[in-house]
Amino acid sequence: MTENTMRTIIVEKVTVNMGVGQAGDELKKSKTVIETITGAKAIETKCRVKQPKWDIRPGLPIGVKVTLRKKQATEFLKRALNAKQSMIKKKSFDMQGNFGFGIKEHIDLPGIKYDPKLGIRGLDVLVTLKRNGQRIKKRKIAKTKIGKKHLITKNDAMQFVKEQFGVEVE
Repeated sequence: MTENTMRTIIVEKVTVNMGVGQAGDELKKSKTVIETITGAKAIETKCRVKQPKWDIRPGLPIGVKVTLRKKQATEFLKRALNAKQSMIKKKSFDMQGNFGFGIKEHIDLPGIKYDPKLGIRGLDVLVTLKRNGQRIKKRKIAKTKIGKKHLITKNDAMQFVKEQFGVEVE
């Protein structure tokens, strides 16, 4: 019996996020770090709410992020999971099958060396999973909901990560 190609789960994208909390020199250092880690161009994320205690206001750049897709996404995800000793907690998965985890020090990633000018930075890795055919909920013409049987559940995502990346879910 052959596997149904519409039921296979694939990595849609990996978003690498680094929150700084302030604009200026720290933001530039974080942007350099995230670009060297991922090998892709980073964009700045802007504040949406006013927080007078932290001296931030809407429109102020406070972080950087990179979105990776296809082969580049899976290669980075393997390196990031290696930095976490191939272990993810069960609570890291949401009900739609996506998951995320944090890395406290970017130098934990394999192949990254410490640079005293940049310092040590933490980052978040967020993974979005999908099945073939999920384009129908985003297309412009004849937009439709996805059936319940075709949605990715939390258990499906955990099983996928175990099989595909050899990760232990605790």
